[in-house]
Amino acid sequence: MTERPTTQPTVVVTGANGFVGSRVCAALAERGAAVRAVVRRPGTAPTLPGVEEQVGDFADPAFASTVLAGADAAVTTVYPMTSDDRQTQLDVAVKGTTEFARAAVGAGVDRLVHISTTAVYDRSPGTGDVDEDAALVPDEAGDYAVVKRDTDIALAGVDGITRVLVRPPAILGAGESSVWNTQRPAAVRDAGSAPHAVADQSFAWVHVDDLSSIVADLAVGRVAAAADVTDGPVDGGCTPVNVAAGPATARDYWSVVAGALGMEPVWDDKPAWTGRIVTDRAADWGWAPRVDLAQALAELEAGLR
Repeated sequence: MTERPTTQPTVVVTGANGFVGSRVCAALAERGAAVRAVVRRPGTAPTLPGVEEQVGDFADPAFASTVLAGADAAVTTVYPMTSDDRQTQLDVAVKGTTEFARAAVGAGVDRLVHISTTAVYDRSPGTGDVDEDAALVPDEAGDYAVVKRDTDIALAGVDGITRVLVRPPAILGAGESSVWNTQRPAAVRDAGSAPHAVADQSFAWVHVDDLSSIVADLAVGRVAAAADVTDGPVDGGCTPVNVAAGPATARDYWSVVAGALGMEPVWDDKPAWTGRIVTDRAADWGWAPRVDLAQALAELEAGLR
């Protein structure tokens, strides 16, 4: 399976109005791609040169086939973060994403880039560092981790297209729907009580702009398919890749959040994961984070003041 010879690749992005999806659209536009931005509500796609809004349900096979026709690549970002219902999460994430992937195969799309998460890995206390071959979470883990795990497993079973599972940890960056910059701090503020955390627990993170950069590079073929994972995503296979920035701890994150909200964090004394997310594969593919911890935390603090 080879990259299509085109001067302007066409890329379909699902969840294009979301925190990550909108940034991916912007990164693709910067790279000169023609972007089909899939959203459920009219007027919510990013207004950018080369970005065309497509309104519909990405999980509907008929709509998916239409929007994917003639595309070179697709990026899937949809996950029902606001739903506490596991069946809804399964229907949207596992079933919906898999149906969309099959539609991409039927449309002759070369590559599917899926936004997964490092939450699929078992990061129990004492686990140590985590690379792409690490053990995945067991069935008794939380809904988010298990559903994301099962989505990855389902995509691994969809043949006929090169699949890349991009796995970020906590995604920092300004935005109304940002979990770590907006929603979790808001929950602490609304609760009116100081957050509890294990100070030395690893806080694996990446900035949304650095995440979007590698996703866009993968989608437009700047990272070519290869026979070996050290050179690029396996041609015709399903390749996970971890994307994380430099080391940080829960103390780093929660001290900024609590301080901005006029609180003092409560540091718990209990076992916690203190390893790191290994990103050697992404580095081999030419990716390196540009936003450092100081910049990311300054942006976080500024948004809470």
